[in-house]
Amino acid sequence: MKTFKLISLIFVLMLFACSKGKNVAASGSSPTSASAVNTDASKLLPDTSPAPTFNADRAMQYVKEIVALGPRPIGSENHKKVENYILSHLKGDRVEQDSFDVHPTEGTFPVRNIIAKFQGARDGIIVVASHYDTNWPLRKTSYIGANDGASSSALLLEIADQLRGKKLEGYSVWLLWDDAEESMKLPWDDPESLYGVRHLAQKWQDDGTLKKIKAFLLEDMIGDADLNIEHDTNSTAWLEDLILQAATRLGYQSHFFARSMPVTDDHMAFLQHGVPSADLIDFDYGYNDVFWHTTEDTVDKLSPKSLEIVGTVTLETVRLLNQQ
Repeated sequence: MKTFKLISLIFVLMLFACSKGKNVAASGSSPTSASAVNTDASKLLPDTSPAPTFNADRAMQYVKEIVALGPRPIGSENHKKVENYILSHLKGDRVEQDSFDVHPTEGTFPVRNIIAKFQGARDGIIVVASHYDTNWPLRKTSYIGANDGASSSALLLEIADQLRGKKLEGYSVWLLWDDAEESMKLPWDDPESLYGVRHLAQKWQDDGTLKKIKAFLLEDMIGDADLNIEHDTNSTAWLEDLILQAATRLGYQSHFFARSMPVTDDHMAFLQHGVPSADLIDFDYGYNDVFWHTTEDTVDKLSPKSLEIVGTVTLETVRLLNQQ
């Protein structure tokens, strides 16, 4: 979900691409540099903990295997294949599914949120999320969403590999593959989108889970070889600061927060319920975001290094959250 300038919208529509629920409204002002975000770098110096491990080649292989299954709009056979693919990699883990039906104007569709839970020693939960469906209006094209959905879903699978079998001294980490994120129609900014996260946020509000969540970290469009993660002004400020601290400590700060903009994405459902939330998203996918929601969103535009950068920064952010 992202808000974008009118000229971008017109251009994307010409490419039959504008149906996504990522709404980015670039602020009319000039880009804000990372230095504008409050970060006390001196606090990073005494920390000599080793950097998190992340297998970038394996993560990229997961991306390739996901997109090889083809377009995966909700209700499709390929969507079910991707759901089963994710579950097959979580065998032996504690996994729950949040399953329900939605009824947009296009019909009735099953929605499946997948949650892998890794138990920590502290009382509290950190959620790391990604959507795994592809754009509904482009369902009859070859659109495979390599960056938009596959890269972040693969990233979560690799994070699961890193957490599996380890004793987590900090908070529990829940990995969420949320479903039905994409809009069913044009423009994306309508009620027929974000079904999975909206349903789950309300469910966790009702059963008391929400008050245990210390942070919600969303991954979206994070595989671009030319990686530039946005500073999302909709996200929780202190959590954005923590992400930049993590990136700075790992030497990846040049890939983060070169510009600021409000981003409307999966994390909004949790922000609206008062959960500290942040969106790790690169919404500059090709010049003027030309590859977004087009059949050009393919694996050749991605880089294992970008997956490694976002993966290690995410894990480092989790480590920093555990120190609070």
